[in-house]
Amino acid sequence: MSPIAIHLIVDAALSLLGVASAITWIVILQKGCGCWRLAIQNRRFDRTWGEALEQASFASMPIGLADAKGPKARVTRAAVAALSVGAPFDAADRSLSPDTVRQILRAQLERALAQQIQRERRMQESGLTLLASVANVAPFIGLFGTVFGIIYALHGVAADGGGSIGDIAGPVGDALIATGLGIAVAIPAVLGYNAFVHHTRTSIDELEAFGAVLVDVAERSGFRIRCGEGISRHAIGPMNAFSEREVAA
Repeated sequence: MSPIAIHLIVDAALSLLGVASAITWIVILQKGCGCWRLAIQNRRFDRTWGEALEQASFASMPIGLADAKGPKARVTRAAVAALSVGAPFDAADRSLSPDTVRQILRAQLERALAQQIQRERRMQESGLTLLASVANVAPFIGLFGTVFGIIYALHGVAADGGGSIGDIAGPVGDALIATGLGIAVAIPAVLGYNAFVHHTRTSIDELEAFGAVLVDVAERSGFRIRCGEGISRHAIGPMNAFSEREVAA
């Protein structure tokens, strides 16, 4: 392999490390700001609608919930929508016992909550694969650059006819910089990945606990929800204040 080709390979490795570093910090900053924003939205939700949940009643929750933002707001809208878009049975069918009706409504609610929490998980995990990839690959890119850098340095020393340790140490030392850069790129990616994985796990655990509270609230309130201007029990039919689009917003 010609010295020019080796030099180009080393430059390409260093360029890849530069791009990987830039992408890593962009992802870290974006996700850091996103985590901070979600925490603010959840605290705002707790201040605004915590009293309604403490009263164990969906019926006391204001229509303004449709405009709320954040994971807890979206999970709550999913719960309300699940009880609003229609129950999977004919309410007029008297062959269904009250216990059966409650079981069906509870299962419908739990399924909707699980689906929404899974969407929240995917949303919060976005970008983590990229950080993990950079953390795993960057040191090897740096090592790759170092190997070819040493080869390039040895070619240069041989071409100059030198052979002393001083002639070799300088070029080899320069080549080892690529390994150091690879590690320097990987460390923030590893730390960011671990921090965001921990945050996501904690956030999802909190949402699952919150979902259990919503199920308990709905059950204790007889699955009554605010529907438009009134209160609906076992809410069959569309809800004016919520829609599937708003649940995912």
